[in-house]
Formats: sequence, structure tokens, C-alpha cells
Amino acid sequence: MRMLSLSVATAGTSVWMNPDRSPLPWLAAGTCEIVTLDRDSSQPRRTIARQTARCACKKGQIAGTTRARPACVDASIVRKKQWCEMVPCLEDEGCDLLVNKSGWTCTQPGGRVKTTTVSSYSLLLPQVR
Repeated sequence: MRMLSLSVATAGTSVWMNPDRSPLPWLAAGTCEIVTLDRDSSQPRRTIARQTARCACKKGQIAGTTRARPACVDASIVRKKQWCEMVPCLEDEGCDLLVNKSGWTCTQPGGRVKTTTVSSYSLLLPQVR
């Protein structure tokens, strides 16, 4: 079984897929569902949110974020770290890639900025014997 894990600081996502990327039994192909959501507001003026989602992505797709929700996106976006190509921000927000490509910011019309950083990304494959 392949396990894809994408951890994101502001909107964390962990995703599990079948080895052939076929849909998981309880999800339609190309869809995701949020399994857990945790918010930490213990720091002033800062909220850290982490979520776990399950996705059944089609061939050539990988788990990502679209309009602030888990979604299947083109795998090349994640490989190139061109996060804004996923359209991760809400409709009225602007997306900017962080200089080091470690994530993105979503800027609201009022000036509030939400920063999302990808803290780790790993694809675990079964060992071939």
C-alpha cells in the first residue's frame, strides 16, 4: 500500500491512497473528505489549524488544497512546489508563493494574511522483493 503524507502547518493534510491510486471504497474518484480537524488558538493573534483528509485521487493527481479545502490536484504542481497553481485560497483572496517555495500566503481584501507552510512531504512505497 502506498501512503502519501503531506503535513502543512496552517492547513495540514495527511492523505492515504490505494497503491494504484484507485478510489478508496467509500470515496468517489477525485474527491476528498476531512477526517479530523484540530485548531490551536493559544497564541495571541495566531491560530494554527491541522486537518487530516482522505483522498481518492485519479491517475496523475495528488492530494492538495483548492479553495481552502482538501482536493485532488495535478501532481506536477506539488512536484514543482508551485502551490498557487492549486488555487488554495478563497475566491476573494490573493495567493503568493513563499520565496523559498515552502508554502503560500492567502491575502484577504482587508489585508489579513494567512500563511500555509508545507512542513514535510513523503511518499512511502512498498518494498519490492
